[in-house]
Amino acid sequence: MSNIVVLCGGLSREREVSLRSGSAVADALQAAGHNVKVLDTDCSDDELKQYDVVFPVLHGVGGEDGKTQTRLESLTIPFVGSDSKSSHLCMDKSLYRAALQDRGLLMPRGATMDFKTYTASELSKHLHVVKPIDGGSSVDTYIVRDMDTYNSSIPKQYFDTYGTMIVEELIVGTEVTVGVLGHEALPIIEIIPPDDQEFDYENKYNGKTQELIPALHVSEDDQKAVQDLAIEIHDATGCRDFSRTDFIISEDGKYYLLETNTIPGMTSQSLFPKMAAAVGMDMSALCDNLVKMALTRS
Repeated sequence: MSNIVVLCGGLSREREVSLRSGSAVADALQAAGHNVKVLDTDCSDDELKQYDVVFPVLHGVGGEDGKTQTRLESLTIPFVGSDSKSSHLCMDKSLYRAALQDRGLLMPRGATMDFKTYTASELSKHLHVVKPIDGGSSVDTYIVRDMDTYNSSIPKQYFDTYGTMIVEELIVGTEVTVGVLGHEALPIIEIIPPDDQEFDYENKYNGKTQELIPALHVSEDDQKAVQDLAIEIHDATGCRDFSRTDFIISEDGKYYLLETNTIPGMTSQSLFPKMAAAVGMDMSALCDNLVKMALTRS
């Protein structure tokens, strides 16, 4: 039995998801027999130092970008998940794209742009995706699937907010996500949004998206291939304990890497706990396992 603080909330636009994840993790750890305290990020360093291990369940800026991890490292407190360097790399989509493409990983064509560059770019003339450099949960992500109805005033509002954004070609195919726990890949989940809709923030949490496990439209060879890629990416980016990587399997059978999450959602509706459950690991066992990984580094 350990004394654990679950750190959640924060100030990012994903605060509400983080609070739900934190509550689910705290309940799971209590069920596993641990003493658990839930704290928001405005807690003091002295409060954090009272515990054996910190379990950060933070999403977005300030929590998943390495800042919280840097704080915990400076306090020499064991914590669950990736270190500050890996967290920063995976959160900054510009850095992430450069690092993974340098390793030969296939990603959609794309670049970091301001609005002026975007409107003049070749990418904006074809089906494409516009997304924040350091966001998650598909917040403020704009997908253009039909150029006939495309209106540049929609992405402009996002550029006005963020200044620069990632612009990528849209890859049409089957979206899948793969969790890595320790150094083992979990079963993949095939994601099918509601008809004529996207796997956006709303559809991630309203229960309308089909999350198929086992995947019904992905061959066993393709499943094994993306699992192997997820482990390779987990290691290449320096992730530890757990991660979740998203792919599109294109209509011509190529595996396009999208992004890696170093703190996957941990709500009752989240994908990572569903993957763990598929191999017989309930939420309590999953969270307990992650705490044990962190304590081995203490």
